[in-house]
Amino acid sequence: MSSLKLKWHKLTHWEYWPLWAIYYPLFPVWLYYSIKARSFFFFNAANPAMKNGGMAMESKMEIYKMIPQQCIPKTVFIGENESSKSALEKILAADIGIPFIAKPDIGMKAFGVDKIHNKDEFKNYLKRTPSHFLVQELIPYTKEVGIFYVRIPGAEKGRVTGIVSKEFLSVIGNGTNTIEELIKKEYRSHLQLKALEKKFGETLKTVLKEGEEFILVPYGSHTRGAKFVDITHKLNDDLESVINGICSQMKEFHYGRLDVLYHSFEELCQGKNFSVIEINGAGGEATHIYDPKHSLFFAWREITKHWGYMNQVSILNHKKGHSYLSFKDGRAMLKAHEALESKLKVISL
Repeated sequence: MSSLKLKWHKLTHWEYWPLWAIYYPLFPVWLYYSIKARSFFFFNAANPAMKNGGMAMESKMEIYKMIPQQCIPKTVFIGENESSKSALEKILAADIGIPFIAKPDIGMKAFGVDKIHNKDEFKNYLKRTPSHFLVQELIPYTKEVGIFYVRIPGAEKGRVTGIVSKEFLSVIGNGTNTIEELIKKEYRSHLQLKALEKKFGETLKTVLKEGEEFILVPYGSHTRGAKFVDITHKLNDDLESVINGICSQMKEFHYGRLDVLYHSFEELCQGKNFSVIEINGAGGEATHIYDPKHSLFFAWREITKHWGYMNQVSILNHKKGHSYLSFKDGRAMLKAHEALESKLKVISL
């Protein structure tokens, strides 16, 4: 597939556009909500127990402490200057086996997230990561879903406003082509080729058997090639009850997206065999918008609708005494977020 075809595909499919191209046209809507709240950074009050309301620069470890512990993977915090020996001792003490998942404590878009298969890979990760990070046990479930949740302050229960299924980036063997050749046959995987070459090296020259699946990226990150499918229509009372059961135990959590690994959708709706691998607060997107079948106008409608929910929640929490972020602190947060993103992109290439 030529580079020209790849560029044209990215240009004509809005899901690949940079965030500024999607969000900047909506600035007048954000300005309207800012005037309504009398603060440009009103989101700080959306989730009072999360730093910056969960918009950016929040610690994932602090959020994991808020979630019912039976719902999350075993997780260990590794300090920025910690030695590999000390870190491995912590991991073993927590009964986390190899392979495991490593990811930045303050991160975004799955940048810096990696599956660690041995001690040498871990030592290498420790050297290149720019800050504190987390180590989590590898969850055996192979399906991932993002569930957006909103609870109006004062309401007994919240509600689910969107569900996205995440299909991990993979290729299926045909007994003839190499993994690299299979990657180049599909736009979604070909766009990730540079990062995949760095990760897998000569492994990409392997020829897979007929029907054999090879998972290229074992987590549901849109920026790293996962396909997002809108399954909001599958929402039912049982699932909403499970999500309310989790979120109601989290201190002052009103708005955000839960990323969940699970065995089967039926069991998830029964509250069985699942694990919450992450919760994003005010900065979380209603990621069902990225289903390729949806238009940009659908995405804009969903984004502005969810901003409306966040605005309502923030104003009500502000009236209860929770502060908005000052303009000075808000700008500082955005600059810190931008600097961190640049660092994390480097270790993800």
